[in-house]
Amino acid sequence: MESSEWVSTSMPYLAPREKGQPDPWTAETAAAGRRGRQRIIHAGEVPAPPEVAEKLGLAPGTDVVVRRRIMYLDDVPCELTDSYYPTAIARGTRLAETAKIPGGAVTLLADLGHTATHVREDVTARMPTPEERATLDLGPDEPVLHLTRVTLDAQGHPFQTDRMVMPPERQRLRYERTIG
Repeated sequence: MESSEWVSTSMPYLAPREKGQPDPWTAETAAAGRRGRQRIIHAGEVPAPPEVAEKLGLAPGTDVVVRRRIMYLDDVPCELTDSYYPTAIARGTRLAETAKIPGGAVTLLADLGHTATHVREDVTARMPTPEERATLDLGPDEPVLHLTRVTLDAQGHPFQTDRMVMPPERQRLRYERTIG
């Protein structure tokens, strides 16, 4: 594994943080001796793209709150992340604002009564859009990984959908489970 490759797991992004703890990305990168930061490029209400509406159990085009971010690892863009929330949950909260959220969105969601008990992730590979290629500084023949995550509560209701785009040569996704 090259030193520029990043190994990421989903678990830190699903559990609320204790008061005063940094967001999961900052904490995870710091624990690995790296520098992680994010730039929120948009937050607010948008019509749900068809895939997002379907995953959140909404009618296509229903307004949702989105937070669009560029994630940086050691000042290199390594991931584009869009997180979508139903407006019934996110409207009027910090999720709809461009400011950082203390402890991250997962902590705010838990404070609002939405805690993850089940998650589904799908990973595919594809060629990037021209905008993704430019933002991630990719060559003309470099593909991207596209990870879609749906987070559900104890009643099985989806309350968050994330769409992440990342260069595969800079990432390794790790999935671990405790069985039994």
